Parts: sequence; C-alpha cells; structure tokens
Amino acid sequence: MKEYLKLSEEERKALHNNFLQEPEAFYEKAETDQLRAALKRSSKERFLVMTSLMKMNLMISKAKIITKKDTSGKA
Repeated sequence: MKEYLKLSEEERKALHNNFLQEPEAFYEKAETDQLRAALKRSSKERFLVMTSLMKMNLMISKAKIITKKDTSGKA
C-alpha cells in the first residue's frame, strides 16, 4: 500500500470508505506487515531489541513516584 500522504484526495476517500466497511482487514494487513518486517531482521538485531526492552522493563519496575506536599500556603 502506498504511503497515505502520497495518495490523491480520491484515493484517500476510497481508502476511508473501505476501512469503514471492513476495518478488520486493515488490522490483519498491519499485523502481517509487522511479522514480515520482524522475520527480515537478523539475530543480532533481534537480540539488541530484546536487550533494550529488558533494560526498559527493569528501569520502569524500579521507578518510584514521589509527591511533594505544597508548602507555599497557596490553595
């Protein structure tokens, strides 16, 4: 599928109408496109992505939210 911004106004309207009639087909196509892109990646690329996700998971799991009380006396 062409990039959305490169479509003419008529093509955009037709695409919008197709989406309204059958939205599941668009989601299925997006999923298969992502799977194809993932299969094209090398083992090294997959490893680097996985390690970065693991690091983010550790960082987020250790994060603490600290709130400060307002001491200015203003409401």
